[in-house]
Amino acid sequence: MDKNILSDRILNLTESATLEMTRLSREFKANGIDVITLSIGEPDFDTPQHIKDAGKIAIDNNITHYPPVPGFLELREAIAQKLKRDNGLDFNASQIVVSTGAKHSLINVFMCILNQGDEVIIPAPYWVSYPEMVNLSGGTPVIIDAGIENDFKVTPEKVEAAITPKTKAFLFNSPGNPTGSVYSRSELEALADVFAKYPDILIVADEIYEYINFEGKHESLASFKKIQDRVVVVNGVSKGMAMTGWRIGYIAGPQFIATACIKLQGQYTSGTGTISQMAALEAVKTIPETSTDLKNMLSAFRERRDLLIDLVNDIPGMKTNVPVGAFYLFPDVSYYYGKSDGNTIINNSNDLSMYLLNYAHVAVVPGEAFGSPECIRISYATSKELITEAVKRIKLALEKLS
Repeated sequence: MDKNILSDRILNLTESATLEMTRLSREFKANGIDVITLSIGEPDFDTPQHIKDAGKIAIDNNITHYPPVPGFLELREAIAQKLKRDNGLDFNASQIVVSTGAKHSLINVFMCILNQGDEVIIPAPYWVSYPEMVNLSGGTPVIIDAGIENDFKVTPEKVEAAITPKTKAFLFNSPGNPTGSVYSRSELEALADVFAKYPDILIVADEIYEYINFEGKHESLASFKKIQDRVVVVNGVSKGMAMTGWRIGYIAGPQFIATACIKLQGQYTSGTGTISQMAALEAVKTIPETSTDLKNMLSAFRERRDLLIDLVNDIPGMKTNVPVGAFYLFPDVSYYYGKSDGNTIINNSNDLSMYLLNYAHVAVVPGEAFGSPECIRISYATSKELITEAVKRIKLALEKLS
């Protein structure tokens, strides 16, 4: 028996580039090579102690049995209170579905709404899994470009130009991965004005980086009354609370979407882990403005961002914006395309990323995976010492290209 037994669905599915580069860097390390990994989208901070304690208490209290499919009612009520407290949004617990990470939440939504050929508008740069989730659900991704000259933010005109009778949804991410770009309230309102004219389009707002925001308060697309009955907010505890391994995400949206996601989730995963849910309950009760853990993490990320930008700006040919959220830099490296060190020709960001891994021993992610082939993604979720050493290696490797 060979791979011919596999479905077209899985054969046509692209491997996540971020996970692929992380896997390659681990293989290099296993062979004794000193690789600096700047590819992974994970805070390098530990989960705050009070949240870990909540998980331990859950174990001691034997909260280890099957949970309700949409998540514990207590957790969903707390999420509703968090959405009101932090975002000014009004949701009932019945409109909230807890899943195994925000990635799971997203695929739930698309599996519930898309028929073959339905279109989903996705601004590029986008998170690597967005188009594949749409494809997997039978839909068609419609990509619209938002270049570095526009701070990687798409304009309302481009969005409206992409709308067709087949448009089922718009998928949106702010603060953004891979760019760190954050839309202002006025920019969000301009997008809301567009969708107010198209009442049959669902808006999916991925807000997982909500708390990793260096300038002001997070703004949600769901806060505009003209469209809020058609917005699905996707969030979780992975990034802002340093809980990637706990695997807790959630949606808050129209009741019919929540009901559909519960039906779907009930057939193939059921409710997510009970211990993680109880830890997440403690996490969502945390008030961001008073959280020392969050303040310390934000301060560290801001310092690292500033350091990384200063170092990258010293490399000829690299162009970058100044991200105000998340923990990524997304420089334009197309200056190096067509250049060679005599052995390797750099034709694209895939070539450049592999060149940097092989010769600088630094792992980054090629921009092709994010819909922006002129760029690479550099994560600064690591120490300032490693950032400094990594950019030093990158600069030396790039100097060999001509």
